[in-house]
Amino acid sequence: QLQASGGGLVQAGGSLRLSCAASGRTSSIWGRCWFRQVPGKEREFVAAIVGSGDTEHYSDSVKGRFKISRDYAKNTMYLQMNNLKPEDTAVYYCAATFYDYGTFNGADMAYWGKGTQVTVSS
Repeated sequence: QLQASGGGLVQAGGSLRLSCAASGRTSSIWGRCWFRQVPGKEREFVAAIVGSGDTEHYSDSVKGRFKISRDYAKNTMYLQMNNLKPEDTAVYYCAATFYDYGTFNGADMAYWGKGTQVTVSS
């Protein structure tokens, strides 16, 4: 199971850090991801940390501003979001997959956490 937290309201240019705590069957997880969704739009891939080497992947829209990381001791994943923009406003979801499908598609995720709202004011 995944539990996301850390969302909130922030002004443009500000920062937030999202957390995603994992429990249960986590040793077989290959990839841990963040997605986001705006009402009326499809869920969008944001970032992922995958494999034993913790390789990081980012969407072009957040590259250079967001940083994904893991704390093994706490079994928790983080998304540090800096220089936030109004277009980053969305519900953010953490997800996990057991396999490398070659892409980060929401349909391939095995676990989802409940979303956490991020609102960036201009």
